[in-house]
Amino acid sequence: MIPPPLPPNLESRRSQMFPVLDARDHERMQRFGEVRRFRDGECLAAAGQPSPGMIVLAQGRVALSRRDGLGHAIPIVEEGPGQFLGEVAQLSGRPSLVDAHAVGEVVALVMPPHRLRALLVAEADLGERIMRALILRRVGLLETGAGGPVLVGPPEGEGRIRLEGFLSRNGHPYLALDPAQGGEAAALIERHSPRGEELPLVVCPDGSVLKCPSESTLARALGLLPEGAFETRYDVAVVGAGPAGLATAVYAASEGLRVLVLDQRAFGGQAGASSRIENYLGFPTGITGQALTARAYVQAQKFGVEMAIPAEVSSLRCAGPGAPLTLELTDGRTVRTRTVVVASGARYRRPALANLTRFEGRGVFYWASPIEARMCDGEEVVLVGGGNSAGQAAVFLANHARRVRVLVRGRKLAASMSSYLIERLAASPRIEWMMETEVVELAGSEERGLRSVRWRHRPSGREEEHDVRHLFLFIGADPATEWLEGCGVALDAKGFVRTGGMLGEEPLHAEAWEATGRSPFAFETSLPGVFAIGDARSDSVKRVGAAIGEGAAVVAQIHACLASSPTHVATGPLASPCSTA
Repeated sequence: MIPPPLPPNLESRRSQMFPVLDARDHERMQRFGEVRRFRDGECLAAAGQPSPGMIVLAQGRVALSRRDGLGHAIPIVEEGPGQFLGEVAQLSGRPSLVDAHAVGEVVALVMPPHRLRALLVAEADLGERIMRALILRRVGLLETGAGGPVLVGPPEGEGRIRLEGFLSRNGHPYLALDPAQGGEAAALIERHSPRGEELPLVVCPDGSVLKCPSESTLARALGLLPEGAFETRYDVAVVGAGPAGLATAVYAASEGLRVLVLDQRAFGGQAGASSRIENYLGFPTGITGQALTARAYVQAQKFGVEMAIPAEVSSLRCAGPGAPLTLELTDGRTVRTRTVVVASGARYRRPALANLTRFEGRGVFYWASPIEARMCDGEEVVLVGGGNSAGQAAVFLANHARRVRVLVRGRKLAASMSSYLIERLAASPRIEWMMETEVVELAGSEERGLRSVRWRHRPSGREEEHDVRHLFLFIGADPATEWLEGCGVALDAKGFVRTGGMLGEEPLHAEAWEATGRSPFAFETSLPGVFAIGDARSDSVKRVGAAIGEGAAVVAQIHACLASSPTHVATGPLASPCSTA
């Protein structure tokens, strides 16, 4: 069988995607798996169904193909002795994205996810080759949309944009079809007769059809969310999967702690939506926020971190000394944990415009990804903001839009934006600065979305209105800490979490602190066992590098906290969080 060509950027790396392991490699892997036999034509893995793990072929051949819910099956590759089946999903036991069938009799070594992770850690050089292949295979699936759902709806529809953003930011493949182009997309629309608000239709790999589902509904249909209750008692529950939260997860799990990460939208946080980060140490040519945080996301799974995305935390409860910390989710489930790390960051700030929510997702956006850039091709856009995120977004959009007007309330940028960005923006002929200017009114319709933007020059009061279909807002963020209300975690006047020395000589929960026999650690809040890092922490430096540093540093304090508890193993009986009582 001649393998079909890969996407151009991956064809040169075919040998890394489909490496052939030798006899010595097989010998090293034996203790991590179980030998199984498969009959000719037997299914080893099915798209949309839980996978048994990574499958290493000893005898026989296996044909891999990609399939979607529309019934299309396209060959990917045929693998033989010395090769293995799997991609990133096999690290966490998520559903397979491809079909695999035995071609003749097959003998293989099957490694379930926990044994695969053990192999990657124990056999470093072999693990590096395997991990590189797993990642490159996921990249290939993302570029072809293989194994993911099919979104059917108009390209600029709010629902399709929302779901495309959710899937792309979570690194899950998908295909998107426009019913206006006819063909299968139009036939699906005719068959299901959806109302406008029911678009897009989402065809899952098993053939089921969802009508404009929520992100959590789609995630469950794709097997991305754990079903049922969280029965494990965790050492660390991290709320927020931005750079700070992912750093905590990687370092804590690599040191043997049982870790759960929860996020209500996607991994990466605000940094994940950054078009390019050029001042992060070690990346002289820059790196996109998505690429940086995706690496951390996969790295966390390598060490066994459990991920629940999207999963929104509604409250934190502590029944007092002698009781575990409990996170309550909006869907009614609960998580019990010995420590909590608040890494929920901040949410995008919204200007006080009367009809703003009416156009969110329909012309008004809070990030600039390739999805939004595609809609701006050749058009004029307005971007509001004067910080680094705004500057990065303006540079990115200028590669697509005809003109980018940047509106800034302040008189100068030097205090809020890095000098290299200011220089780059000034050099772009497609970017126009408008200082001391603010948006005052939006106009459009339910059917067509945003159509015009009015702004005012603050010193003169002069107003202008222009036809604009795309407005990007980067005006800062407010702390996402409302879920902490009522639990006794001290916040500052702006809602950021106070930690360590900011708590004063007599923090809240005096009885609980007396039971621990110690004072709060530097990143610990007023509630023992609850830590705060990154953008959610009061007086933190709002930079990716600082967030990652805090995420790594807090793990040492978590260890010290847990060491003061009589029970160090998360699966055993839980005492008071970090208590000697």
